[in-house]
Amino acid sequence: MFGIYLKRELGRRKKAALVIALGLALGIALVITVNSVSAGMTQAQDKVLKSLYGLGTDMTVTKARSAPTDNSSGRPNFEFDAKSNDSDETQSSDRVMTQGGQALKAALVAKVAKQDGVANAVGAITLNVTKVDGSFTQGKAQSTTGNSQSQGQGGPGGGNSTAAPQVQGGGASFDVNSYSVAGVDVTDQTLGPLAGMEITSGKTFTAAQTNAKVAVLSKSYAKENKYKVGKTLKISGTKYTIIGIATASSSESTTDVYLPLKQAQTLGDSKNKVTTIYVKATDSKQIDTVKATIQKNISGTTVTTSADLADTVSGSLSTASNLATSVGKWLSIAVLAAAFLVAALLTSSAVSRRVREFGTLKALGWPSRRVTRQVVGESMVNGLLGGALGIGLGLAAAYAVTAISPKLTAQLGNTGGGGGMGGGPGGGGPGQQSTQNTMEIALSAPVSLTTIALAVGLAVTGGLIAGAMGGWRASRMRPADALRSVS
Repeated sequence: MFGIYLKRELGRRKKAALVIALGLALGIALVITVNSVSAGMTQAQDKVLKSLYGLGTDMTVTKARSAPTDNSSGRPNFEFDAKSNDSDETQSSDRVMTQGGQALKAALVAKVAKQDGVANAVGAITLNVTKVDGSFTQGKAQSTTGNSQSQGQGGPGGGNSTAAPQVQGGGASFDVNSYSVAGVDVTDQTLGPLAGMEITSGKTFTAAQTNAKVAVLSKSYAKENKYKVGKTLKISGTKYTIIGIATASSSESTTDVYLPLKQAQTLGDSKNKVTTIYVKATDSKQIDTVKATIQKNISGTTVTTSADLADTVSGSLSTASNLATSVGKWLSIAVLAAAFLVAALLTSSAVSRRVREFGTLKALGWPSRRVTRQVVGESMVNGLLGGALGIGLGLAAAYAVTAISPKLTAQLGNTGGGGGMGGGPGGGGPGQQSTQNTMEIALSAPVSLTTIALAVGLAVTGGLIAGAMGGWRASRMRPADALRSVS
């Protein structure tokens, strides 16, 4: 009886039911869209962070770089010889400098790994190579001969004179190229600079290549300089065989060349030194506790977590994230509240127009609770219909955002500590006070099952609110009201 009556009444009031359902659907669709875009912002931010410190890294340990002494400005210098022969000879010079924070003793890696709450720790060193190559062109000395009328030049009556020789032509042409190098602990590549990279050509390092003269290049750097697997890369006079080409699995790579750690230490004149220690915690919920433990037991170091680094991300990604988090959520709450209120008012208004119907039912013996149940049932159906429409609209909006994939820029500034996670690949961010990494991230809007469940819950809640208000109004009607309504 309940189902038959429910179906008949909803069929008679299709327009009213559709209006109520659409009101709820718009609010639910907005909630789904905002939640999915917020999830996309979080994923985009994770891509930025993972490209900098590698997958699986919970924190990094670095040391702030000390101020240069009077005798060491820290600026690169290059020395070239100007050849005296006539032929032009190309000259090249590499300047290799450690990047990021101050170098740490490699023994600290084992010490960090022994701290409570630390599952694993590996060391890495980041270098910046500035390559200058070009050639000097020797000028030509030329002299000119002319007439002179002066007394001292051939006597009275004039004579020939030779002017001082002049150098014409010559000069120098040099090209400057700068790229980043990361020294990787080849015995454990699941943590550190190479963890977020995927080998697309060739192979990665083996555990036996701890001091081998081999290199893995990022795809963008290899393409730009036309390097392929099997070719050699020369850095500061040392040739390295390229064994693999890697692509960042999450976003653009901030490191150009990867070398075994010992080779990078030798190249940077930093034997048994690292610039960054990558740390994985045993429990991701205890990261703050592990951070405090490391800072307490290993003095003079800076421990930076992904949460710390996330606070330094700026650009359109940060702006859009703030809008989605604050304005978007408050807007969706306001629209949802308005949709619930409109649904309740429309249901109550519909009940007031059914005075004769509900009064007659009560005169026939229907108790108030049965009338209330009938109204709540109709409202629940309207709510579920609105939920279905809202989920459809929300999924369509999320799909549209993902299909368009608007580009967001993310800039990673420094944290003021001089050695945060930016001391890792690329050396940007907190590793250097004046350096920023700028990346482009494509925004997506993933819809999770949790978001769908939230939409269903909102639909049921909206139906219950509207049904409760309408049912309360219907339960207060008396059979006499129906009799007065009979014409």
